[in-house]
Amino acid sequence: MRNKLCVCFLACFVLSAAMSAGQTPPPIQAPVKAAGSGPEAKPTPLPAVDLPATSVTRHSIKIGGRMLTYTATAAMMPMKDESGKHMADIFYIAYTLDGVADRTKRPVLFSFNGGPGSSSVWMHMGFLGPRKVVYSEEGWALRPPYRIEDNEYSILDEADLVFIDPVATGYSRMAPGEDPHKYHGLTEDLASVGEFIRLYLTKNGRWDSPKFIIGESYGTTRAAGLTGYLMSEYNIFLNGTILVSSMTLGVDLGADMSTAMILPHYTATAWYHKKLPADLQAKPLRSVLDEAEAFARGEFLLALARGNALSPKEKDDAAAKLARFSGLPKEYLLGSHLRVPAEQFRKELLRKDGLTVGRLDSRYTGIVKSQAGEMFEDDPAMTDWYGGFSAAINQYFKNDLKVETDLNYNIFGDIGRWRGMGESKFGMFGAPQGVGDMLYDAMAKNRFQKVLVLAGYFDGACDYYSAEYAFTHLDPGGKVKDRVKFAYYECGHMMYIRKTDLITAKRDVADFVRSCLAD
Repeated sequence: MRNKLCVCFLACFVLSAAMSAGQTPPPIQAPVKAAGSGPEAKPTPLPAVDLPATSVTRHSIKIGGRMLTYTATAAMMPMKDESGKHMADIFYIAYTLDGVADRTKRPVLFSFNGGPGSSSVWMHMGFLGPRKVVYSEEGWALRPPYRIEDNEYSILDEADLVFIDPVATGYSRMAPGEDPHKYHGLTEDLASVGEFIRLYLTKNGRWDSPKFIIGESYGTTRAAGLTGYLMSEYNIFLNGTILVSSMTLGVDLGADMSTAMILPHYTATAWYHKKLPADLQAKPLRSVLDEAEAFARGEFLLALARGNALSPKEKDDAAAKLARFSGLPKEYLLGSHLRVPAEQFRKELLRKDGLTVGRLDSRYTGIVKSQAGEMFEDDPAMTDWYGGFSAAINQYFKNDLKVETDLNYNIFGDIGRWRGMGESKFGMFGAPQGVGDMLYDAMAKNRFQKVLVLAGYFDGACDYYSAEYAFTHLDPGGKVKDRVKFAYYECGHMMYIRKTDLITAKRDVADFVRSCLAD
């Protein structure tokens, strides 16, 4: 089922819980209105704030045995409407390699995370940037106070980097008196971030540079849509799009398919926590997943599709095999009629141990106050990441990048009710479309456009097998499948926090960038 190139890569980022179910954008909704003010009320405009001034600093780092010097620019990009009215300011951090004589051979990579509502801190300070949070070798947070260090696996040796904080995240803010949620919808978000990219290319003379975008989690929805939007709106043709922990990009799996496709993630999680039968535990994870995938897309999917037409014997047999690959008791699976939502799985797998497993990275475990109930309390992975990354970005801006401001850096911003796609306003795309269709259309029209998908086996928010399914159905004819590659890691949503996977992911991204530029 898979067109696989296993090159052995929030950014974060991390999904909001509201986006997890089904992994598709929500339906379009009206903007949030002031509580109790009637149907014609408008959101309360934001007051004026003191935004940070532009700061330009110079640094050096050793990557791949080479000493590189680079310039870091932390600045605000003013955003205006068609009349020229100042609407918002988007904060960004750009890293450009010094001494580059020919910018036509120097790629520029635009990076953002997910949420929606997340800043760019995760991939900035965990994966791509020249400085990163210090974690243990396996990706566990260390005792505070948290530290940062040079990132010898930064992608800066291959491309200049621009980290974008969408409006309400980081230091980005709407202009005084404007609706704070004006850009908080899928359509509006693509338009505002797309306009930022156009402005950056124009103001910095980078239209003739190779161009890449990378998004994580909900940022993959943004990246897929932007690939098409930039082409249709501004004639910006990308060389490559990188999706870290990809969502299903508008592909509707349906209830039975969603249940079947997440099973290999359950298998990986149970294998990690040693809850599988002895013969499976003795095998390497990838071998176990090959078996789980075959069962998921075959016998299990057929059993789900038959519903109550299954005989008691057939249902019992299916439950026994499902227990083998999920680590859950057969009786529990029979009681749930073979259907166990992810939230229940996280609570049930280690229930007897008084623990839950993480959503964004199921290697993590959390202590529960009560073993009763079917829903897990919170995500121990997200809890583990917050402290280190929050401390790191604030420390780094002040001490290294010399950003002077008392404004709070919003790791997650207040975005109100995120609005869905609605009717497309994107030029040639015309009718309403999912962002996956926008990505496919861009690849169909730009024969040089390639895609790299980085997926962690222990990611329960954006599970890898559902992402694979989505790509096989975005391109059912297989016309562009040779330009889509998957890379896999024995880690979770933020695979780069584990050193082994950080090293591999750097190599995978570097190889991808070079492949996109090869003659």
